[in-house]
Amino acid sequence: MNTLLSIETRNAVLLTMAELLDKEREAIININKTDLEAYKGNDISMFDRLKADDVKVDEMIKAAKHLASQADPVGVERFRFKHDNGMQVYNKTASFGTVLIIYESRPDVTVEAAGIAFKSGNKILLKGGKESLHSNLKIVELWHKALKQHNASTDWVEYLQFNRTETQAFLEKPTQKVDLIVPRGGERLIAFVKQHATCPVIISGRGNNFVYVSKEANLDIAIDIILNGKSKISACNAVDKVLIDENLADKSTFINQLNLKLQEAKIKVLGDEIVARNHQLEQISSNEVWYEEFLDYKIVIGEISSNEAAISMINKYAGGHSAAIITKDETEAKLFMENVDTAAVYHNASTRFTDGGQLGLGGELAISTDKLHQRGPIGLQHLVTNKWYIHGNGQIR
Repeated sequence: MNTLLSIETRNAVLLTMAELLDKEREAIININKTDLEAYKGNDISMFDRLKADDVKVDEMIKAAKHLASQADPVGVERFRFKHDNGMQVYNKTASFGTVLIIYESRPDVTVEAAGIAFKSGNKILLKGGKESLHSNLKIVELWHKALKQHNASTDWVEYLQFNRTETQAFLEKPTQKVDLIVPRGGERLIAFVKQHATCPVIISGRGNNFVYVSKEANLDIAIDIILNGKSKISACNAVDKVLIDENLADKSTFINQLNLKLQEAKIKVLGDEIVARNHQLEQISSNEVWYEEFLDYKIVIGEISSNEAAISMINKYAGGHSAAIITKDETEAKLFMENVDTAAVYHNASTRFTDGGQLGLGGELAISTDKLHQRGPIGLQHLVTNKWYIHGNGQIR
């Protein structure tokens, strides 16, 4: 049994991890090149996520250092109560125990997500995709070095080299205790984990994010936000759908300008029936396209009759991740923000901010589109459960 490591040890391991990542930077980048060269798939977003270049290594180092600087999320008092019979009752945060992270392609998850789970007092099981195996194993080797340096068992971070069949068997009948599973990847991976897991799963759901340009929009802001929303097509916070209010003044000019800017950025622009007809764009094949998360250089523009209609459409088709309204009207923004059913909702800002680091959490384990037990970016303070501590001196009921 792994007893909870002291906060001093957890922080020391994270700081050593940051040092080792810097020291072994060249080796990590070279090993990652092996994974990149071996990748034979045609999924451009997966290839983008697979990269561990200088910038990515810098981000890993920053994440490890930042985690070490944060307060211990375990043992934080949430509630206290003194019973009539004299018992002292406390509710405090507690670690889950063992967290299994199943992920595709992203070697940085091996540091950032694992680091959050580790700082939260959990044992980590990592099951990465075969496409990033060499990169992941190198980073796990650094975890083990950091743990050994501070007299902690290497069992705290374990890499599972399982194929799909072995992973399914482990999910259905784990050969060791697993308290929580976090899948990080596409819809197929998430569906696979949900289907076979026998313990709680945090669903880090799909994106398919919408921007609604209201009739009261500042059009320069709208164009900037939509273009920024497509600036990283592999991100789950990217924009895939744009709804434009049919009552927008200069609507036609705006759509032409937006279309031109998107095409300059090499984004393929599709339209609903009205927009496609009026602006010589390819029409979407069916309404099913509104449900799709693209993870590609592709966007759909459609017309909508009102704020209420936009809310209704987003709640029907979006992935429950992020949505934005562009408007100068505060009342209209409030109606939209209160009624759109997504984990994050924006007024005159880009959906690309749905990210633990950008929203003040320092980093994230995942972005949950579930409503239990935490919604949106899951930071250090969210990756805990709770426990009741009751102190008495012989009380019976």
